[in-house]
Amino acid sequence: MKLASQFQLSSWLPSIHPQVWNLAVGRFFSEVGTGFTLFYAPIFFVNEVGLSATAVGVALAGGSISGIAGRVIGGSLADSGNWGRRRTLLLAMAILAIASLVFAATSNFTILVIGSLIHGLGIGFYWPAVEAVVADASVIENRRETFAISRLADNLGLAIGITLAGFLIGIIGSYRWLFIIDAISFLVFFGVIYLGITETEKQETNHEKTEYFASWMAVLKDSRFLFYITANIFFTIYISQIHSILPLYFKNFVIENTDKGFAEAIISRIFAWHLIVAIIFQLPITSVLKRFSHTLALTISAILWAIGFGLIWLSGTAASGNLVWAILALGVFAIAIVSYTPSAASLVTELAPENQRGVYFSINALCWAVGSFIGHPLGGWALDQPRIITDRFWLGFSLSVAIAVVILQYLNRILADSSK
Repeated sequence: MKLASQFQLSSWLPSIHPQVWNLAVGRFFSEVGTGFTLFYAPIFFVNEVGLSATAVGVALAGGSISGIAGRVIGGSLADSGNWGRRRTLLLAMAILAIASLVFAATSNFTILVIGSLIHGLGIGFYWPAVEAVVADASVIENRRETFAISRLADNLGLAIGITLAGFLIGIIGSYRWLFIIDAISFLVFFGVIYLGITETEKQETNHEKTEYFASWMAVLKDSRFLFYITANIFFTIYISQIHSILPLYFKNFVIENTDKGFAEAIISRIFAWHLIVAIIFQLPITSVLKRFSHTLALTISAILWAIGFGLIWLSGTAASGNLVWAILALGVFAIAIVSYTPSAASLVTELAPENQRGVYFSINALCWAVGSFIGHPLGGWALDQPRIITDRFWLGFSLSVAIAVVILQYLNRILADSSK
C-alpha cells in the first residue's frame, strides 16, 4: 500500500524512497498522541497525582533501564533476517499503547514506575528499527534530507498534539484522557506499519549476517563511533530537560505579573512555538548544514544549546519579560535540535556497515536511555532545591557544552585522518 502516493510534496524534494513517506505518515499520527502527553505528563504527576518532582524524575529514569534492554534486543531483532525491522516496529507500537494506558491509570509512584518501565521497553524496540528503515531507504546524496523529513513529521505531529492538548485540558480538566488518546495514536501507527511498511531490499537479501555477539563487540571497538556516542550523550541529556523538566519549571518557577507560574495554556503555546520553529526551519537548516561536515553541524547545535540554556536562566531570574526570554529560549532550542538530528543520524549511517545498522542505531539509541537516566532525576533534583540552585542549574548546562565541543573537535580530527 503506497500511502506516499498522495504526497505531492515529494515532487520538489530530493528523491525519497516511498518507505520513508509511509513511515512519516505513521510517525505524524503517533506524535500527535505523544504531543498530548509529552509536556503535560510531569505537571500531571506532580500537581495532580501528588508526587514530588524528584520522585517523578526517578520513575521516568526507570524507563531508561528497561529502555537499555529494549534497545539491545531491538537492535539485534532489527538486524535479524528471521525477524527484521517491520516486526520490531509492530511490537514496539503494541508495547507503547499498553504503557500509555498504564500512565492513564497512575495514582501512585508504583504504577508510574510500571508504566515507565513498559514505555522504556517500547521506545527501546522502536528507535533502532525506525532509524534503520530510514537509513536503508536513503542514499548518501539525500541522507540528511531523508532523516530531516522523518523529524519534520515528528514535529508536525507534536505541534498539533500539544496545541490540541491545551484546549482539551481547558475543556474537560482531566489529564488522564491525554494518555488514552496517546494509546490510540500508537495503534494508528501500528496500522500504518502493517499496511505500508515492508522489509527493505537490503534487509531481505542480506544473507551474510554477523553473529550478534560478534556484531556488538565490533561496534564497541569502533573508536570513531565511541567518541561520537560520548558527545551524543550530552545532547540527549539536554533534550531530556525540554521534555520533562522545562514544563514543570515554567509552571512552578517562572513568574511574571502574578505569584503563580505560567498557566497550562501559556506553556502549550510556548512549546507549540518551539515546534513551529522546528517545522519551518527543519529542511532549510538541513540544506544549509549539508555543506559542512557532520561534526561541524553538531558543534553548531551544541553552541545553540548553550545559548538556549542561558536564556532559560534569564526567564527565571529576570525582573520582567520572563515570557519573552522563555519564548526566545525555546526558539533557539528548536534550531539546535533541527541542526542536531539529521546530522547525527547520517553520521551513524555512514559509520555503520549495512548489515550492522540495527546494532549501531541500537547503541545510538542507548544514548537517549542514558541521557534520560541522567537528565530526568538530575532535573527533578534541581527543581526540589532552593530557588538559587534551581535557577543556576541552567547555567551549569551552558558551561557543560564546552566539553561536548572539545569531544566533537577531536572526533572531527579522527574522521579527517581516517579519510586520507
